Amino acid sequence: MKLWSQSMTGALKMIGIFSLLALLTPVFAQEAADAVAAVAEAATEVAEAAAEEAPAYADYDAFAASPGFALFTVNNLWLLISAALVFIMHLGFSTVESGLCQSKNTVNILFKNVFIVCIGLLGYAFYGFNAMYPGVYFDADAGTISKEVWNGFFTMGSGWFAVDNNDVSMVTDAYNNYTWWTDFIFQGMFAATAATIVSGAVAERIKLGSFMVYAALLVTFIYPITGSWQWGTGWLASKGFYDFAGSSLVHGFGGFAALAAVIVLGPRLGKYKDGKIIPILGHSMPLATIGVFLLWLGWFGFNGGSVLSADPRGVSYVFVTTALAAAAGGLFSICTSWMLLKKPDLSMALNGILAGLVGITAGADSISMHGSIIVGAIAGIIVVFSIIFFDKVKIDDPVGAISVHGVCGIWGTLAVALFSDAATFGTQLLGTASVCAFAFVASLILSLIIKAIMGWRVSAEEETEGLDAGEHGAEAYPDFTAAHK
Repeated sequence: MKLWSQSMTGALKMIGIFSLLALLTPVFAQEAADAVAAVAEAATEVAEAAAEEAPAYADYDAFAASPGFALFTVNNLWLLISAALVFIMHLGFSTVESGLCQSKNTVNILFKNVFIVCIGLLGYAFYGFNAMYPGVYFDADAGTISKEVWNGFFTMGSGWFAVDNNDVSMVTDAYNNYTWWTDFIFQGMFAATAATIVSGAVAERIKLGSFMVYAALLVTFIYPITGSWQWGTGWLASKGFYDFAGSSLVHGFGGFAALAAVIVLGPRLGKYKDGKIIPILGHSMPLATIGVFLLWLGWFGFNGGSVLSADPRGVSYVFVTTALAAAAGGLFSICTSWMLLKKPDLSMALNGILAGLVGITAGADSISMHGSIIVGAIAGIIVVFSIIFFDKVKIDDPVGAISVHGVCGIWGTLAVALFSDAATFGTQLLGTASVCAFAFVASLILSLIIKAIMGWRVSAEEETEGLDAGEHGAEAYPDFTAAHK
């Protein structure tokens, strides 16, 4: 009983801390106000340098005939392959989430994942991409590239579309490594991932229509804000914050957005009774395992593509640190959960692999090989304790997304300062706290508004019968057994 009390107190403290951090976001902004001028100056320098370094060719066809075009082609191809690998991660998320949940909700989970990819790409095209990368973007009305200085905190998005595909300056990016279309599709796959993280945490009891509105708003309007703070040369970038491929900007964001949504939603029926945790077992561990291996495969594109070129040294280095961290995360989660739960737990092993991957994502290019093993191992240990903790405080996360992506996203971001010289600990703490706090509060407000207007949770009858029948009038396995049995 004492342990439960301590756990509940700890949970309330955690929620309080992140709420406080969110309230302090204006303080962070005020602290960074002196960096706005530096951001403006840096953006101007980047724009001028990009203009100076742009290939001096009359058009794209002339550029294609140049000696440097072969290298450009290789770099561009690798980024496209990486985008395809990140796309495969959405299949991984689909199978992990459906496998770890009950069969009666399989169609609903798969439907949500299909919707997220579709709305994620379209929302990112019509608004998000230019909001996240405001320094250099296509001006569709003028038919030119716009290089503007911005305030480092927020800018309105706009439609992203190339006009003249024979103008070499409108086809190639500032670094001449890939086309603007490649840049968009690679970043668009990242954007959709943030909403997919939330999908698993709220599974089995959220109203489909409400979630669709939530996901559309989150990926289109909210995710680009924090992304612009770093990757869009915003105020965190000017402070020296470092997040190579998104431990905080993608995973921490998604994890803490999920935490807020779950708090508003509440636990599944029957999950907690008389002070006890009642396990609700997933219906297909083979599906869940397939999903994790698909995610591991996709992560080579997630991290490897973030090198932003096909540089042999950079890509191969990131591949190895990514693989080592994942392996260490899986192994140490196995050992930790076996000691605590007295039996080898496959779901913990799977989440340990994902925890290691999330943990190394922020520093995959800067942390040493030995360091990547340590980072992954600690992530594998943390995720086990985190999953158990959230269960004890009655925050019901069917797939462990809050722990894997949120908690381990913070760890991975801080690990950059501990295991490399890419950034200082204080800067990393400021960055991850700002991103996670903003995601938590924005998601909390969004969830409460949708709950008030549309409702947030299905009825008890529908939840008991299964969302497949209630929301879709379909079953995932009609030839084997009724989904609600």
